[in-house]
Amino acid sequence: MKKSLIALAVMAAAGAASAQSSVTLFGVVDATLAYGRASGAGGSSLTQLTNSGYNSSRLGFRGTEDLGGGMSASFWLEAGISNDDGRAGGGIPAGNQGITAAANTGLNFNRRSTVSLGGTWGEIRLGRDYTPSFWNLTIFDPFGTNGVGTTMTLVGPAGGNGVGANALVPFGQGTSGVLVRASNSIGYFLPANLGGFYGQVQYALGENLNNGAATEDDGRSFGARLGFGQGPFNIAGSWQRTTFATTATAGDFTTWSLAGQWDFGMAKLMGQFVRDERESLVNTDGRGWLVGTLVPVGAGEIRASYSEYRIDAGAGADPRSRKLALGYVHNLSKRTALYATVARVKNTNGAAVALNGSTYGAGVVNASSTGYDLGIRHSF
Repeated sequence: MKKSLIALAVMAAAGAASAQSSVTLFGVVDATLAYGRASGAGGSSLTQLTNSGYNSSRLGFRGTEDLGGGMSASFWLEAGISNDDGRAGGGIPAGNQGITAAANTGLNFNRRSTVSLGGTWGEIRLGRDYTPSFWNLTIFDPFGTNGVGTTMTLVGPAGGNGVGANALVPFGQGTSGVLVRASNSIGYFLPANLGGFYGQVQYALGENLNNGAATEDDGRSFGARLGFGQGPFNIAGSWQRTTFATTATAGDFTTWSLAGQWDFGMAKLMGQFVRDERESLVNTDGRGWLVGTLVPVGAGEIRASYSEYRIDAGAGADPRSRKLALGYVHNLSKRTALYATVARVKNTNGAAVALNGSTYGAGVVNASSTGYDLGIRHSF
């Protein structure tokens, strides 16, 4: 009898603990047939089966524990996956913020890796997470910064395929991915009961030796976002600054944006304006804007946007890229959707942005590029 009572007590305690805690496996598998073509002499085209044309493919684990008194602890581990070839994890930019090249092998929780403590006072979040400045772009982009329709305000300032030559790209190479995510970050989020106001601040450590070197502060970042959303109206502003030693192609990077949305019922109208600055030996400013819409149609949704980004080149002509994107998503269920997107970008004043992996011929600028995405997305 005594053993039975003890067993019942243990089972009751276990049941109470499980009622206070939860762990969830979740993910997205998104396959995309993507085509890109670049015009002009020597321009190439590319057809590929890739991923993440509508939502980013991912595999994740998240959990919450109720601590009582309105407080909770939680974790979130999320890895990108390349379902077109079976790879998992993906790379984390090496260089600063304690990241080394060796960290880019195997399964990486490169999308998010955080532990949090929350309550009526808000949430403290530690680890690798989105930056406040990126939140302001992805939320107010009809294409969610995924696929060929991604806003030029995100594509434009990035190194590699940005609007300008590498010396004229505000967000230069080797900057550890802090435009989208920051590692080693400490973040605070306002509580949700502030009458429509919301916001966050984030500080990310560069984690370099404090030895007097010019690069000792590299990768250190601070950002903030404040917004108001109530009824059909939502508007937010963000600011972020990341520190880097000044060179010919790198230096402190600062970005701020103002973005918003109005839901008319029959359609959502979105807009954003972005200003970027990189304090390299050749100071570079960039600015861009977007107008877009989401229109529900039966079980689907039409997506459309026009975005532009240009580099302030000083005495020379300002490289500029303009993108028009149109897409449709058809929901087969709450978890499965088919989608199609077409986009065209036009370059002027020396810009050379190409879509979906296509490339221009040597020395070709001021040309245009067209891209298509066809895909299926399943979430679980």
